[in-house]
Amino acid sequence: MSQNTAPRKAAPQQSTSGAWASGGTLFAGVLMLVTGFMDVFQGIAGIAEDDVYTRIGDYVFKFNLTTWGWIHLILGVIVAIAGFGILKGAEWGRIAGISLASLNVLFQFLFLPYQPWWALFSMAISIFVIWALATDDAYGADERY
Repeated sequence: MSQNTAPRKAAPQQSTSGAWASGGTLFAGVLMLVTGFMDVFQGIAGIAEDDVYTRIGDYVFKFNLTTWGWIHLILGVIVAIAGFGILKGAEWGRIAGISLASLNVLFQFLFLPYQPWWALFSMAISIFVIWALATDDAYGADERY
């Protein structure tokens, strides 16, 4: 470096929890896309054949499997769109992601008698998505208002 060259400013260091949250936000967007596509396939399976899923025990909430198929299909498309919004860094994607992940936890809880392991796994993914989107302070910070 010569004397005429201005020294470079060091990049601001991000805290470990901030790095986890921003990396978690990217991962949350990918998980939302994958969960959306899986819900679409789950919905198609429920609509196409009512005997794809079997009921385990008796449960308070009894819905027709075709109805569940349509619920999963519609929710899956909306969740995938929100996942795309999260990956693009849109603020509406973050808000929609938190809302839809919360709704997905509720629907997967109601879907427990049909696919218990997948419902629990999907609920865990949705809880991670909620955490990642809610704790990332840098999300959308580069946008100008």
